[in-house]
Amino acid sequence: MLNHYETVFILTPVLSDVQMKEAVEKFKAVLTENGGTITNEENWGLRKLAYPIQKKSTGFYSLLQFDVEPAVIKVLETQFRRDERVLRFLTFRLDKYAYEYAEKRKGLKSKEQKED
Repeated sequence: MLNHYETVFILTPVLSDVQMKEAVEKFKAVLTENGGTITNEENWGLRKLAYPIQKKSTGFYSLLQFDVEPAVIKVLETQFRRDERVLRFLTFRLDKYAYEYAEKRKGLKSKEQKED
């Protein structure tokens, strides 16, 4: 049974845009290779951290929403821990209300992009 998950991770700010996109693609590949499907991807860009992490005050934020088997989360989080570019990450399972909200938010975002 596939569950709906969402993960937010912060990459170190010393990366170039190419390196940042490469890191995001690496984590997306981990999910797709293990039978998951990416439902939404957002790049929130360079943002100020609430507190310094590893003496850094900013980081590149990325959000991935995906459907995958629960066992794959352990594999993904192991990859996050092994990659020195990742400052922090948080993965959680979306309940039905959070999933409905995420779908609604994704729909509103796509409408805004079409209007531009």
